[in-house]
Amino acid sequence: MWKKILLGILVVLSATVGFLVAKAQVTFEGKLNRINRDPNTELSSVDLSGIHVESDDKIVNILLLGDDYRTYDGSTSPGLNDVILIGTMDLKHGTLKLTSIMRDTLVDVAGQDTKMKINASGKKEYGGLNNLYKTIAQNFNIKVDGYAEVGFKGFEQAIDAVGGVEVELTETEAAYLNKTNYVRHKENRKFKVGKQTVNGAQALGYCRIRKGKDVLGTPVVTINGLTDDYGRTWRQRTVITAVFDKMKTQPISKWMEVADNVLDNVKTDLDNDTIIQYMKQVVQMGTTEIYQLQIPVEGYFRDDKSNEFPDAQGWSLVPTNGISRDFDPSCNSEALRQFVFKYDGKGEFQYTPKGTAAEESTEGDEEIDEQG
Repeated sequence: MWKKILLGILVVLSATVGFLVAKAQVTFEGKLNRINRDPNTELSSVDLSGIHVESDDKIVNILLLGDDYRTYDGSTSPGLNDVILIGTMDLKHGTLKLTSIMRDTLVDVAGQDTKMKINASGKKEYGGLNNLYKTIAQNFNIKVDGYAEVGFKGFEQAIDAVGGVEVELTETEAAYLNKTNYVRHKENRKFKVGKQTVNGAQALGYCRIRKGKDVLGTPVVTINGLTDDYGRTWRQRTVITAVFDKMKTQPISKWMEVADNVLDNVKTDLDNDTIIQYMKQVVQMGTTEIYQLQIPVEGYFRDDKSNEFPDAQGWSLVPTNGISRDFDPSCNSEALRQFVFKYDGKGEFQYTPKGTAAEESTEGDEEIDEQG
């Protein structure tokens, strides 16, 4: 008798849970309809013929972009993708990965007979976002499965929606943030040295630090010793990871709340079903860590301050093969693809040049689709 009663209770609970999950999905799908979608920026329609790119059915790569278009400070910016990331969901190795492509990286711009900084390749006159993607494919030989773009306002809203994130500041970072207009409104400039929870406006200012100096003229440095754009891209990845760490423990109601606050300021070419599928796969992976890489990788680039490439309009990072000073993105392309397609999260990622014994030992039984 008790078994029948227990069975009956389980059936009712299962039906109730199933109903709530289905209702939550329908509600969430409705919220996803608020995302901005432009049929002219569907990356699947970009012609990559003649360009060698790699992909894998078990590895999803999403181009994550931060657009600095803003009008809230009384000025208008044309908007460049100053945050260029590739988010990777690696179902083959059960890992999540995040790669920064530094905005000052010199590239051959697709469709143009010139070299410029990578964020300039997405200018409207060159073809916008589609040309940025084609430029990434041409220089780094990787195929992506879609994109998501968010502006300053959406970034702030996302941080505020999760209740802020914890960051750890050095003395130079705290001093700089307490005096910079990177942080709107003076009441938000209350930073201290060490760990602290920051709101959206504060997190945005933190992620925008680039070549700043503190009140004594000392270069602003991260807790792991990075300065300039190296520090900025590290801060960006750190904050994104902090948001993920906070969200993965939240109930569905919190996800709905965040969606309400953020989705109006997100642009993507992913449809609702694909977004929900990716979210389910991330949850099923159960991973608790995001592995990180920065392009160009250490030892395979040089600073150019000599105006050698005038179209770059100033200082740039020139990818090299590690031997010559000439522009050569091939090693950074290899490093990116090794990280995305082969790195399994065991030990620290180290780029191993193609053809070396170390590189050959990592080949294994990987099945990678090479196109172009």
